[in-house]
Amino acid sequence: MTSIYSVRIAMLCNKISMFVFCLLFSSAVLAQPSGGPYGPVRQTWKVPQTNGKIYYVAPDGKKEAKGETLTDPTTIEEAIARVNTSDVIIMRGGNYRTGNLVLNQGITIQPYLDEQPVVKGTLVADKWKNLGNGLWTTKWDHLFPSKPANWWQRDRNGKSTPMHRFNDDMVFIDGKYLQSAGYEGEVDENSFYIDYESGLVYIGTNPESRLVEITAFNLALHRITGECHGKISDHKGPVIRGITFTQYAYRAIEVDGKEPEGISPETEHGKDVIGTTFEHCTISFCSRVAAYLRGDKLTIRNCKVSDTSTEGIYIIASSDVMLEKNIFTRNNIEEIYGYYPAAVKIFNQSYRVTCLDNLVTDLPHSNGIWYDVGNVDGLFLNNWVEGVGSSLNEINYMQTWPSESGFFFEISKGAICAGNVFVNCDLGIHILNSCDVKMYQNTLINSTACISRSER
Repeated sequence: MTSIYSVRIAMLCNKISMFVFCLLFSSAVLAQPSGGPYGPVRQTWKVPQTNGKIYYVAPDGKKEAKGETLTDPTTIEEAIARVNTSDVIIMRGGNYRTGNLVLNQGITIQPYLDEQPVVKGTLVADKWKNLGNGLWTTKWDHLFPSKPANWWQRDRNGKSTPMHRFNDDMVFIDGKYLQSAGYEGEVDENSFYIDYESGLVYIGTNPESRLVEITAFNLALHRITGECHGKISDHKGPVIRGITFTQYAYRAIEVDGKEPEGISPETEHGKDVIGTTFEHCTISFCSRVAAYLRGDKLTIRNCKVSDTSTEGIYIIASSDVMLEKNIFTRNNIEEIYGYYPAAVKIFNQSYRVTCLDNLVTDLPHSNGIWYDVGNVDGLFLNNWVEGVGSSLNEINYMQTWPSESGFFFEISKGAICAGNVFVNCDLGIHILNSCDVKMYQNTLINSTACISRSER
């Protein structure tokens, strides 16, 4: 009997071992990029149930309309001014040329069914003068001249970055983005020039029968922490689904909140606006940053952020953040050097920011996802990172930064980097002046993993 029991126990142990092995094997198989779908998924958005009011808006809505029915829509500007916490704004499809919308309530904004609302920061330029020399010009009243930040080093980067690149204006012809030029003689079919003293915009393409758009707003939506529209803040972030924001000078979205100026306990920041959510949104063609975001429990899921300049998404002093199944691509389209750009920058004492199963790609002049200074317990899992910087760049092992890195963890503490794929990156993984980072089950192809310290 003892021998039979021994055999049965041995068989049971073998089964348990096999079961554990299968679980471990399954976990290993799952610990990798999913393959998508990444970015926005086209779908039908049902009108949600809410304890608040529902407002319908349309590009041709009337300001005086109540907006309480589909057939009587108001304007997006009027709806934003009216909403209270838990209200819902339903957007009909089409182009909304607007900006500088301010709110302080936790509301939901989404499309009507499968329609596609596009919020644009440009106006149409349709009054042009032919100069007869291959140039056309128009007077423009909405200009955004700017200068580099005071820490930018012109003596180091001025040769590769002309000063006019720091202006925030953008011009598009039939949806095509034009690069800025320094004077009339540099203008061709792919560029524009602005004389800020005269307020004239120059292009090198005949505008007849073309759609020419020029930036007129430097912000789409601003979630502030103070009072507005006669209401105090409810400390809740907006939930925005299925909307496209595009063509803004400077940034499309900003969520305000405390920015620590020194060492700050986690309990002392990130509490002004909690729970901001973006799902299945597109944010593109912002001359600086797609979105500055502050506040705990931020979620960005199935969004596409592209064609930005210094940063795509900029997360500041926020905890318990989730970035999942997004596409982050084509940052630093103006090729500004000396600004150390990143498709995603996580900054200033953000705790437990998770980047899970995102597609980070086509960033030859930018970092990918950068945890920059004071961050704690980051998770970078199952992301596909490709084409960040150039894998042909020679690495200086005595000074590993400046460089372009797929996953960059700098002056921070505690991270897990696992299950990711890095392809053709300058530096795939870059850990600089940090501690307590665990890296495992990553695949690096023509990409380097670098752990380093500097005099900082």
